[in-house]
Amino acid sequence: MQKKVMIAMSGGVDSAGAAILLRNAGYSVSGVTLQLHHGSDLSDGSGLSEEAAAAQKSAAAIGIPHTVLDLCSLFREKVMGRFVSEYAAGRTPNPCIDCNREIKFGALLDWALEQGSDYLATGHYARVAFDEASGRWLLLRGRDHRKDQSYMLYQLKQEQLQHILLPVGDYEKPMIRALAEESGLDNAGRPDSQDICFIPDGDYMAFLQEWGIQPQPGDFVDMNGHVLGRHQGQESYTMGQRKGLGVSAGAPVYVVRKDVAAGTVVLGPNEALFSRELTAERVNFISIPELTAPMRVTAKTRYSQKEAEAVLEPLADGCVRLVFDQPQRAVTPGQAVVFYDGERVVGGGTIR
Repeated sequence: MQKKVMIAMSGGVDSAGAAILLRNAGYSVSGVTLQLHHGSDLSDGSGLSEEAAAAQKSAAAIGIPHTVLDLCSLFREKVMGRFVSEYAAGRTPNPCIDCNREIKFGALLDWALEQGSDYLATGHYARVAFDEASGRWLLLRGRDHRKDQSYMLYQLKQEQLQHILLPVGDYEKPMIRALAEESGLDNAGRPDSQDICFIPDGDYMAFLQEWGIQPQPGDFVDMNGHVLGRHQGQESYTMGQRKGLGVSAGAPVYVVRKDVAAGTVVLGPNEALFSRELTAERVNFISIPELTAPMRVTAKTRYSQKEAEAVLEPLADGCVRLVFDQPQRAVTPGQAVVFYDGERVVGGGTIR
């Protein structure tokens, strides 16, 4: 019996390429695009976001049915709301990871299964496989390591992985673009999105203010607590930032940490940004059911970072400690740390 797949289409070339691969493999494919926030409606009065309109056009060219699913309210609560609360607490969140957990592989996957689909597919550059030896579903890095997006998917659960297809994970990006061109899609040359979808202009502060967060000015202080100047609100700064501080300290200084309780932003030399270990909370394991003993892994604390050798240790409160062989720069609270064992994603968590 022909398996049914719902492909999440963003309007970009990767999800369109995934739809073509699935169709060519003999699946019964339908497309769906999420309407996640308002404010980017087309001037033609269609009521569709630019992404949804592009996806609808691609689906028509591929020859598959397409629908738009409005999850604006849930997205506002689970993704945008958490983004705001994390920033207000002095952390730097990654909303795309929250969206993958709560929206794409949460609410959307549930909806797809309710519609009778056997799988939900996306255009992520990662792979899913079943390991007979352990009896577990695995998340693997994409074969094109330059485009690998497994870091963004580390919160997937076993019950989700068994219903997920990631077709482009076995290909390199130029091959997917070529496939789209061969199919006559006009989005083959569309550049990849680099921005947070609900802050397309990159003005975080304006967005936070719209949500009622009023930055409170305070002091820039050095590592010894000496005042170096005034800041415009701790939400305006990130770990490792050097530019735009407006402080003259006689030598280059960087944001080392933020003390929300004291209202200060601590500045220091570049070497003060390096640390050997971190603690992570909200941990999810994929290749193993739980961590019961120290484990050698590679890990990275940013999406674009190269993995570094480390030892992962369990803690009594369900958190984990990660100790790197070599100090890492600008380990940032609120960001994700993801652990690897070769091609396998062991799991990950939120840096505390």
